[in-house]
Amino acid sequence: MPTPKHFRLSALALLVANVCALSLTAQADTGKTLTIDQTEVIGTLPLPSLGVPRDSIAAPVQSFTADDLSRTQSLGLADYLNRQVAGIYINEIQNNPLQPDINYRGFTASPLLGTPQGLSLYVDGVRMNQPFGDVVSWDLIPTNAIASTQLMPGTNPVFGLNTLGGALSVQTKNGRDNPGGAVQTTLGSYGRKIGEAEYGGSQGQWDWFVAGTYFEEDGWRDHSDSDAQNLFGKLGWRGESTDLKLTYSFTDTDLNGNGMVPKSFLRRDYDSVYTHPDNTQNTSNFVNLQWDHDFSDNVTFSGNTYYRHIKTDTFNGDINDESMPEGIGNPGQNILLTGGPYTTAANLAACIAQFNPGGEPGEKCTGMINRTNTVQSNAGVFSQVSVRNELFGKDNTFAVGGGFDYSQVRFRQSAEYGALTADRGIVGTGVFAEAGNAFNLDGDLDDRAVKLKGNTRTWSLYGSDTLTLSEGLNLTLAGRYNHVSVRNTDQLTHYELNGNALSNVIDENASLSGNHSFSRFNPAIGLTFSPTQSLTTYVGYSEGSRAPTTIELGCANPESPCRLPNSMAGDPPLDQVVTKTWEAGLRGVIGTNVQWNAGVFSSRNIDDIMFVSSSTSGSGYFDNFGETRRRGIETGIAGVWGDWALGANYTFIDATYQSDKTFLGEANSSADNGNISVKSGDRIPLIPRNILKLSANYSVTEQFNIGADAISVSGSYARGNENNDHQSGGLYYGSGKIGGYTVFNLNTAYQITPDWRVFARVNNLFDREYATAGMLGANPFDASGVMRTDGAAGNGTVSGRRSNAVGETFVAPGAPRTAWIGVRYEFGGPNR
Repeated sequence: MPTPKHFRLSALALLVANVCALSLTAQADTGKTLTIDQTEVIGTLPLPSLGVPRDSIAAPVQSFTADDLSRTQSLGLADYLNRQVAGIYINEIQNNPLQPDINYRGFTASPLLGTPQGLSLYVDGVRMNQPFGDVVSWDLIPTNAIASTQLMPGTNPVFGLNTLGGALSVQTKNGRDNPGGAVQTTLGSYGRKIGEAEYGGSQGQWDWFVAGTYFEEDGWRDHSDSDAQNLFGKLGWRGESTDLKLTYSFTDTDLNGNGMVPKSFLRRDYDSVYTHPDNTQNTSNFVNLQWDHDFSDNVTFSGNTYYRHIKTDTFNGDINDESMPEGIGNPGQNILLTGGPYTTAANLAACIAQFNPGGEPGEKCTGMINRTNTVQSNAGVFSQVSVRNELFGKDNTFAVGGGFDYSQVRFRQSAEYGALTADRGIVGTGVFAEAGNAFNLDGDLDDRAVKLKGNTRTWSLYGSDTLTLSEGLNLTLAGRYNHVSVRNTDQLTHYELNGNALSNVIDENASLSGNHSFSRFNPAIGLTFSPTQSLTTYVGYSEGSRAPTTIELGCANPESPCRLPNSMAGDPPLDQVVTKTWEAGLRGVIGTNVQWNAGVFSSRNIDDIMFVSSSTSGSGYFDNFGETRRRGIETGIAGVWGDWALGANYTFIDATYQSDKTFLGEANSSADNGNISVKSGDRIPLIPRNILKLSANYSVTEQFNIGADAISVSGSYARGNENNDHQSGGLYYGSGKIGGYTVFNLNTAYQITPDWRVFARVNNLFDREYATAGMLGANPFDASGVMRTDGAAGNGTVSGRRSNAVGETFVAPGAPRTAWIGVRYEFGGPNR
């Protein structure tokens, strides 16, 4: 097999050869039509293409449809991925069912700013990773509009930026292929109410499809109610050789997810939260125009142009670092506690009083309300040509495409001083560090205020070619060139107080303004061989990359750490991440009803970007890390035996650091002067080694079925324990590890008539208490949620005491047993 450097030249030469073949094929059809055997054809590109047989793909592609989501009664795409798809696990860091972190092979697609993103998501050919932070908001995906989804594993370069561990490609429904309508209602635990409706049809050359969803629940944790609404519509026109589709999607969500909580809290109250509120509101408008044109049976042209506008507001109540302990076990600032444990009015009065002349802001304000407002506008146009022809006398499928994407981001952040309530809520004082005019009364610049404008331009050119070398032997070459430019403008006006006068301050170190550019060509090569119709072997190599995002570029200085997503400072530029992946494996069928697969993979990240906690306050910075590696094994089997449908898959992931580095990490018991030393071979936090998923469905009758599934995930290290050396004891509570867990779920459905169906589901059948994520931090509260002091407890009034914090493992608790029932009515379909 050629080396990567030689392969890049070969890929370019093959690209040129196919462009020449493309021009000849488009000009004249020779009348010779190439045919392929009756087999499953997979689209391996962001836009619709002629596709290639699954047996010619050098990777274990996983596909599923709307029927799969419905059959398993999944709450959404993320829920289905977690329960059914091999290699995927979740971190419920926000503890909201619509805001999970989806992880595959140790790479993440998360809605949280600051999480290094390693998976890309496409909907109808549009990359849905948002411009600001490359985050993926799973609440913006219209579940009942999904027709099919494919998970392309590895660093598939044709899917562009962020495709380090894999790419999800979602296709939505249309009226011609999905005629008829449905109405569904679901009621469940913790006040969950879901209403869904959809309808599609066609007449002549026109077709249409509409879908809507309403979601509401109280949430199983304290202060965690949420609601979400989604509207999706598609209008299509189909001519003799041209197909046009215009899609519009609107989403409005109001989600509360109160994050991780100290382990000690859960022993007393599993529903408890650390501080609240933690609210995220998303409003999204998305328009996409798609076109497909068939020049002949063997030449197709496709493309899209799109516009997306997303507004995100967050409202987070946090502990004020300035009033908390300076370190584990160290005395902090004076905190006024009256009436045991808290009198909110007294805390507010003490907080406000300090802003009198000569006061020190922040010392007695035990809380802080952090607000952010992010407005993202994203537009682009892409096109692609697919050709099935002969190249060097061999059957060949070729595609080339490219396009341009432009995005603009406006980000504002402000902080309001506040006070803790008895249940660790935050009440504001009305005293702000203004986002537009940042100053502190003591003359220092306020590092909590941000007002940033940024725009990103991305040019892309990609190509893919699958050549049949001989019967059963296929070679695939692919590549993509990306050029990304990021321009940030700091719009914040800084002031300082000199006597009684405010003066403008120009501080180059505080400026977020800067121009950055990143370019790279990423190649891929794959070889498959099918010695028999029931067995395929494959081996492949691929490269992918992602450019640092605005938030990462704005928070990359260890001398000026920030609290995400609340503060940024001008920082040295980061390098883009490059991932190189090898894959090899086998897959096949046994008889006519059993499929199996087994494979190995190894992904090496160079200049991996990660968030490094710099202190016990939760602040930190982004930094390039030399090398990390994620390697493992994937196996699976699924089949149908009579009335039984059974499936199992197992994934082993060995995720380790491959370079030595020193991090700041005061919450780690092994820290030396606040630093921890990571060595090559240490395991990366929050990546479990073992993932096992089992599923079964039994058809009691043609109308009645019962299903079950189980998810088993082994333990992992918490964030902050990157050196794997944290120990419990003394001033540190918790091992710095997340225990493994196994969760069982049940579902059942009964088809009353061809139109009516009832269903029910129980998650976490045995009410297992478990955690899906964790981090090390400082906890100034005892197990009852009362502020720790060094004075006598329970004497009614404790004033002027100093506080001590204990290092503790914070965890994201998994949901307890939950259940829901529903009814679905379908009408107007082809079978009714």
